[in-house]
Formats: sequence, C-alpha cells, structure tokens
Amino acid sequence: MSKENTKPEELETEETTEETTENVEVAEETSETAGSELEEKISKLEEELKNEKDKYMRLFAEFDNFRKRTSKEKTEAYGDATAKTIGELLPAIDNFDRALDTPCTDENFKKGVEMIFNQMSEILTKMGVSEIEAQGKPFDPNLHNAIKQAESDELESDMVCEVFQKGYKLGDRIIRHSMVSVTV
Repeated sequence: MSKENTKPEELETEETTEETTENVEVAEETSETAGSELEEKISKLEEELKNEKDKYMRLFAEFDNFRKRTSKEKTEAYGDATAKTIGELLPAIDNFDRALDTPCTDENFKKGVEMIFNQMSEILTKMGVSEIEAQGKPFDPNLHNAIKQAESDELESDMVCEVFQKGYKLGDRIIRHSMVSVTV
C-alpha cells in the first residue's frame, strides 16, 4: 500500500507501529546494556566481598595467633619468675638442712630450726617443687652435675655415690642440678 492511497487513520497506525517497534528495539538495547552493566557491577561487588572476607579471615587468624602467643608468654613468664624465686631461696634451705645435720646442745633451738625447715619444705611441695633423687641412682647429665669421680665396690659404674648439694625441679623444669660424685 502506498502512502498516497492510504487513509490518514491507517497512516497513523502504521507510524505508531513503527514507533513502537523502534521503542521496543531501543528498550531491548537499553535492557541488554543495563543487564551487562548490572552483571559487571555484581561481579565487582562479589570480588570486593571476596577480598574483604579474605582480609577478615587473615585478621581473625592473626588475632587468634596473638592471643595464643600472649597466653603462652604469660604462662612462661610466671614459670620463670617462680623458678627464679625458688632458686634464690634454695641456699637458705640448704643452710637449714646443714644446721639440722650439725650437733646442737640446745634442743629447743634445734627443734625451732627443724620446724622452719619443715615449713619451707611444705611450701616448696605446695608449689610443685620436688627434690631430684640422686643417691644410688644412675648418673643422668640432665639432672646431675658430676664434680667428682670415685671408686666404689658397692655400686656399679656411672652411679651416684655421694650428693654434695641437692637438686630441685619445678614440674619438669630443672631449677638446680644435683652436685654429685659418680662411680667409675
């Protein structure tokens, strides 16, 4: 149909149809453009979320390691301070032990020294300090400090035959090694 022979109403409908078709095409292009922009935006946001989540997980792990390290350092510091304090008290305990071994004419004095020694020994026991058994035991360089070698008919070779100074440990930590004489 030619435009000249058509009625104005038909012309109007035809123009409207063309405009509608153009609008639909423009809308489809806009929709496609908007869809790809939206997909880009979504992928960017997903990437940002992934990066932020990774940062959070790293920060969380770092904090957890810090917490564990701090707790361990605190425990070690307490153990070190306790061991050092006990190490400083041991010479006084040794002197009380020697005082008990020496003869004394004043029984009340000796009883008082014995009471103080027993009280200090109880305190050490409550704190977890124990004496390193040495007399008659096999020599262990991790526990004993050999300062003399001696011959013995009663004991086998590498056995502790005499203790010069008692050794002590706090749990598994050696506070002071036993000073001993070892059989040859």
